[in-house]
Amino acid sequence: MNILIADDDSTCRIVLSTTLKKLGHEVTVAKNGEEARAVFDTVGASLLISDMVMPGVNGLDLCRHIRAANRPKYTYIMLLTSVGGKSSYLVGMKAGADDFITKPFDEEQLAARILVAERILNLQSQVNQLSGLLPICCVCKKVRDDQNYWQQVESYVSKRTDARFSHGYCPDCYKKAIQEIEAPASTNAGASI
Repeated sequence: MNILIADDDSTCRIVLSTTLKKLGHEVTVAKNGEEARAVFDTVGASLLISDMVMPGVNGLDLCRHIRAANRPKYTYIMLLTSVGGKSSYLVGMKAGADDFITKPFDEEQLAARILVAERILNLQSQVNQLSGLLPICCVCKKVRDDQNYWQQVESYVSKRTDARFSHGYCPDCYKKAIQEIEAPASTNAGASI
């Protein structure tokens, strides 16, 4: 998995990066929140593991930034925290965090939480695939919406996107239309002789 680490503590960055690489993940390391935000905006990440408390852009700011980016692929966010108490967890969850790891972290617990993150990301991908399915009639090509109403593809898409349609003929349909126009003319010509 592609993991982005954001932590201002160099020792924590090194230990975390080494552990994640040992578990078989691709790791990008950022030494602060600003750098992590720039990396995320450029290449994205499947998982962000960020220190909750950093000078400047902190872990909560990163959570808000990632959730506001509204990318098609979900980014799972774990916050590293030495801050105790239920209120800090609630603040993190409201900012967009999915999970928390207490500093100093335990390698086995980290590995287990990453497995959970992978499962959730896989489920998210499956849900996106299923919600992207569009029931379409094999004969008339009408599509069915959530209220079981069948309508023309153009109408369905126009209501849900900014797409606009221009109509024309594909080569096969054009050829068929021309043949249908010419067929009655040649049948009538033979009948008058």
